[in-house]
Amino acid sequence: IHIAASDVSSKSTRTKIIMVSFDACKAKMEAEGISKSAISAFESTFKSLVSGNTGCIPESTISPVSELISATSISSNPDTSLLKETVLLKLNGGLGTGMGLDKAKSLLTVKGDDTFLDLTAKQVMKMRETYGFNVKFMLMNSFSTSNDTMEHLASNFSELSKEEGLEMLQNKVPKLNVDTLEPATCAKDPENEWCPPGHGDLYAALIGSGRLDALLKGGYKYMFVSNSDNLGATLDLKILTHFAATDAPFMMECCERTENDKKGGHLAVRNADKQLILRESAMCADEDESAFQDVTKHKFFNTNNLWIRLDKLKEIVDKFGGFIPLPMIKNSKTVDPKDDSSQKVVQLETAMGAAIECFEGATAIVVPRTRFAPVKKCNDLLLLRSDAYVITDEYTTLLNPDCGGTAPVIDLDSKKYKLVGALELATKDGIPSLVQCKRLKIKGLVRMSKKTKFIGSVSVTNSSDESKMIPLGDVADATLDLTSNSGLGPLKADFIKSGPISGQKPGTSGLRKKTKEFMTEHYTNNFVQATFDALKTNGTDISVGTLVVGGDGRYFNDETIQTIIKMGVANGVKRFWIGQNGLLSTPAVSAVIRERGPEWQKAFGAFILTASHNPGGPEEDFGIKYNCENGGPAPENLTDAIYSNTTTITGYNICKSFPNIDITSAGSVTVKSDDDTADVTVEVISATENHVTLLKTIFDFGAIRSLLDREDFSMVYDCMHGVNGPYAKAVLVDELGQDESVCINADPKDDFNGCHADPNLTYAKELVALMGLNSKGEKIDVSGKSVPSFGAAADGDGDRNMILGSQFFVTPSDSLAIIAACADVIPFFRAQGGLKGVARSMPTSGAVDLVAKDLNFDLFETPTGWKFFGNLMDSKAIFNGKDYTPFICGEESFGTGSNHIREKDGIWAVLAWLSILASVNCDSSKPLVTVEDIVQKHWAKYGRNYYCRWDFEGVNKEKAQKMMQKMRDDTETNAGRTVGKYTIATADDFTYYDPVDGSVSSKQGIRFLMEDGSRVIFRLSGTAGSGATVRMYIEQYQPDKEKLEMQVSNALEDLVTVALELCSIKTYCGTETPTVIT
Repeated sequence: IHIAASDVSSKSTRTKIIMVSFDACKAKMEAEGISKSAISAFESTFKSLVSGNTGCIPESTISPVSELISATSISSNPDTSLLKETVLLKLNGGLGTGMGLDKAKSLLTVKGDDTFLDLTAKQVMKMRETYGFNVKFMLMNSFSTSNDTMEHLASNFSELSKEEGLEMLQNKVPKLNVDTLEPATCAKDPENEWCPPGHGDLYAALIGSGRLDALLKGGYKYMFVSNSDNLGATLDLKILTHFAATDAPFMMECCERTENDKKGGHLAVRNADKQLILRESAMCADEDESAFQDVTKHKFFNTNNLWIRLDKLKEIVDKFGGFIPLPMIKNSKTVDPKDDSSQKVVQLETAMGAAIECFEGATAIVVPRTRFAPVKKCNDLLLLRSDAYVITDEYTTLLNPDCGGTAPVIDLDSKKYKLVGALELATKDGIPSLVQCKRLKIKGLVRMSKKTKFIGSVSVTNSSDESKMIPLGDVADATLDLTSNSGLGPLKADFIKSGPISGQKPGTSGLRKKTKEFMTEHYTNNFVQATFDALKTNGTDISVGTLVVGGDGRYFNDETIQTIIKMGVANGVKRFWIGQNGLLSTPAVSAVIRERGPEWQKAFGAFILTASHNPGGPEEDFGIKYNCENGGPAPENLTDAIYSNTTTITGYNICKSFPNIDITSAGSVTVKSDDDTADVTVEVISATENHVTLLKTIFDFGAIRSLLDREDFSMVYDCMHGVNGPYAKAVLVDELGQDESVCINADPKDDFNGCHADPNLTYAKELVALMGLNSKGEKIDVSGKSVPSFGAAADGDGDRNMILGSQFFVTPSDSLAIIAACADVIPFFRAQGGLKGVARSMPTSGAVDLVAKDLNFDLFETPTGWKFFGNLMDSKAIFNGKDYTPFICGEESFGTGSNHIREKDGIWAVLAWLSILASVNCDSSKPLVTVEDIVQKHWAKYGRNYYCRWDFEGVNKEKAQKMMQKMRDDTETNAGRTVGKYTIATADDFTYYDPVDGSVSSKQGIRFLMEDGSRVIFRLSGTAGSGATVRMYIEQYQPDKEKLEMQVSNALEDLVTVALELCSIKTYCGTETPTVIT
């Protein structure tokens, strides 16, 4: 039976009833794996609703609570031995959405750098240290707060985070369609179909998770529960001792109500049985509202600080068959909380304090207001962050004694400062002093500073639509009107309304799309704003340090730089480093972040404007990626946050009046606000200086110059009209004294001169021909022409490389192996005791594996993406793990590098090869040892990994995905299958378990591992601007020295045939002809 839909929101009227069943709710919850106790508890509240019960408690059925014992009157001595039987549990399920937060509210910074969670954890650790008991600590997280919370604890309180039984998850319950009371549906986002059941779920969660039985078995008898945002709610030993002495099963901490508390719930006595009960505002009928708000009648409110006897809780649970029947609280909402036009729903909740009526003999105690200090509004947050509160040695909050016993009254404009973001924008120059303030009222948009001290009663008004700065220094007993004051002028932020744009999900290399898509209205702005928002949420203070901006010079580069500067200023960035002419190669950006100083200006991150090796121009590709303070690409948690922000964005901040910056000349420009209270510095820096300076510390430039100066040695470096031209000239010409002719195509073009700046045998046509090869890497007739001894090529953003000898192609996999084997000829490695670790991406051949085994290096096989290498490089510095550096890593896609930066580095690889060549050509009187000689010698020692990659570019993405899924589905049946002369030993979808941070990366490529060690691998590339690229990798190891000179195509012919049969690419994508063979 249920209340007619037209009356479901009524608090006080009984209505007609119709039949309805709980079966649909039960089935939905069981399918979700929700515990029996939680289902039973929800069924109890559901039946209460459908029976016609409104959840109201009429005034006529209750009486006021006249008196309660006061905590200040407790005279018993604290019994520390009780701590070993006590559990401290914090309710941590709230997101703080009312304050504009989208993560656990407990992760909000409240004092210095400490969050609510930090201070609570420190309280627990201090209590353990002080009393010598391992006081049990627990968190009840929700499905919305669990990940953020546990990651924060693991990063900041590692030992605490590993404790058994630390986390207990709050359940979730279905929202109910207001018309049918069936579970509501939301096709747009199924997560919207669920809601938290209120903190009354504490009991069901304790039961369903098995925690209650485990605690009782462990000898725990008492539990203290409070909200995570209430720093006043500490485990008070005196109150615990009193609770134990009373032998009460349940005790509620209450405070005396004031006019400010009249809308909150209160304690009462039920007339029928004289039982203490809790009446919340949602339980009050409209006609009883005046009595409910009468603070002289109903004098006590629930602080949500509760003391519970766990053995008595178990008795009640058993009595009612596995749950506690709590009073129902009914809320009328919409299924999509962000869409008022979506389906109307009923959300059923319970309050944990309402359990007081379930415990016979339950009591309550009056506590000081200091034990009830939740942060519900920005008023509370500003006060707590100010000097009006101090942190004690026990990590508790205490009203500053200089306040004279009374906290200042803060009244911020509720319309302007409802959300935390608005308060943080107003206080980005620091929190003003409030210790001598009695009352502060602010109306309108203002900016405050740590250099301002409020004294006495102060009222500030600003009626303009621009925030104005409150004067610095003492502001005593004043009424200020800032409306006509000067404002920020060119630094004034404008908010431009927009909305989500689909498809802005960044991959491992950032966001890449067609240039024209980036040029559409709001597209670039939305993504940049989503990135700034994600940085702030992840704890990056963008107002400190420097933001680096630069790119590979492709079309739309310069306009985007100006946009990022203006949006950066609007979001709080105060200093920028911009590459001269808008240019910064990807490795150079990493070098600038890591190397450029002084320390107080160190970069916190960078926007890199590149689509790497993809074509450029108005009809081609553009890209934006973000690199973090370690110089490496944004980790997955940050890119996920960026994408999430793009799906909910409502607009972006930009300083429309900020002037365009001349980025053609190095120099610094400072732009000041009209009121002279703020300034922003934009410095245009040399694109090459920091990177080249770093490279000079790594390599022996003298030895390399001696090689280059040999009469029998020549080289050519094809920059492919990408960003690397200036770097090649700076190194080879300016530092190593070579003629400019060694650098070809060295002038950056915004369309790469109409070419595809991808350093491989197919696209580096000019270089390949000069080196006497064809697009398959085979020797061609050069008709007696002189062929350079050494050739190299770079891609659009300078992070990739191709290495060639005279009529000889070095595969990227062999290049990686040879550099690793010869690393000691490079000072960077030799001076640090030699190479320690090497890593390759999974599709890269196993050539480097053989070197690692021979030389006893740590070896890692990772997914494609430089961020995985970065984790290994930072294992010790960031994660306190093993030190794998010095470190070399590489990918078959022409990317090689080391731990000198956190990106692959094309010119580093060129200098590494020149160093190797220099080391074997010290005597200029002897014949030149060539690139081919070095590779042949390596094969003779380690054997040869015959290897090739076929790229099928621009195929239909949906069809390619179906092809990949078919192979994924068939992995079990393919294992053991014989195809041609090969037998498949293992077929799988590669999963990587990161040894540094414990993360798991699945679906990283379909692998067919043959019994003879051969491999066939398939991946869908994530770096194309449009369509999809299927990459097919073929590898066969050959140890026989008599078979090291075969043509790659001949050596792999049979395996290629097998690969094409395994993937059926002709069936799915309509072709077996690759675009590129490497």
